[in-house]
Amino acid sequence: MAAVGRWRRLLVAARVAARPPQNYCSSSSAASATYPGVVESTEEFKFVERLIPPATVPVPPKHDRYPTPSGWCPPRDPPPDLPYIVRRSRMHNLPVYTDITHGNRKMTVIRKIEGDIWTLEKEVKDFLTQTCGKTPMTQVNEVTMILRVKGYFDKELKSWLLEKGF
Repeated sequence: MAAVGRWRRLLVAARVAARPPQNYCSSSSAASATYPGVVESTEEFKFVERLIPPATVPVPPKHDRYPTPSGWCPPRDPPPDLPYIVRRSRMHNLPVYTDITHGNRKMTVIRKIEGDIWTLEKEVKDFLTQTCGKTPMTQVNEVTMILRVKGYFDKELKSWLLEKGF
């Protein structure tokens, strides 16, 4: 409803801007000419409301089976009983990203971590050591709660986090 009030203010401002200055021309007939005003139609505002994007991302619909054709899976309904939680992004995806720094340094970033980030780092190292055969270098940022892993391991970490129930 606040959008309706904003549009009304804009229409009033446009109406004031459409008026010519008082001494626009010297002839009195031109100065007394009436200009058509702006007609405010609240009934037609429903067409404008369809174009305004929603303020929040809707909850994803329930599907018959998971993973969906796009590969998306919901988090486990009771969250896993671990000392840490990896929250989903606002688009309901796992917050695991790839990053390139200094031109050629490939990194995998896990964001939105809550709880004991050091336990997550130890478990990620153990998982990637079993998967790849060597221990990857990691960096923990406790302030921003971000875990960085040297190398591209986004697919492996996403599937591992889904298995854990995030």
